[in-house]
Amino acid sequence: MTTYEHMGLNLILSDDDKEYSGYFKAAQQHRLLIKQCTECNLMRGDPGPSCPWCQSPKWDWNQVSGKGTIYSYQIVHHSVLPGFRERVPYPIVLVELDEQSGEPTADDGIRIATNLLDNDMNPEREDNVVIGARVEVVFEDLKSGLTLPQFRLTKKS
Repeated sequence: MTTYEHMGLNLILSDDDKEYSGYFKAAQQHRLLIKQCTECNLMRGDPGPSCPWCQSPKWDWNQVSGKGTIYSYQIVHHSVLPGFRERVPYPIVLVELDEQSGEPTADDGIRIATNLLDNDMNPEREDNVVIGARVEVVFEDLKSGLTLPQFRLTKKS
């Protein structure tokens, strides 16, 4: 078991954790991985016991580009976590990744919740956050040894 400290919080990652360990190991190499069902080949963003599309429990990690679009967002003005209080206001965005956008139906896609940072790794300004804005993954290497995939605004591509 490894404990990482970040902004006054202890993040604990079990060495045999199958839900997150591969994700964070890849992040240390500045690669973004998403789970992909080995039965229907569709990806899924959130951890869970089975594929939301076909209910199969079988999956592998799949590397993605880390490029996408802001699908939705929320601006946090009051943080209940003490370590984040100095960062308010900060945006939390729901990013629809380019991979699997509009699949398996036109209203679906692979979406992940994440922080939106500026080029200096600070929270992006509220007036710059808009639905439909293009974003890309950026990796925040913490002093504790943990690397967090975050997102930042980018030009259209």
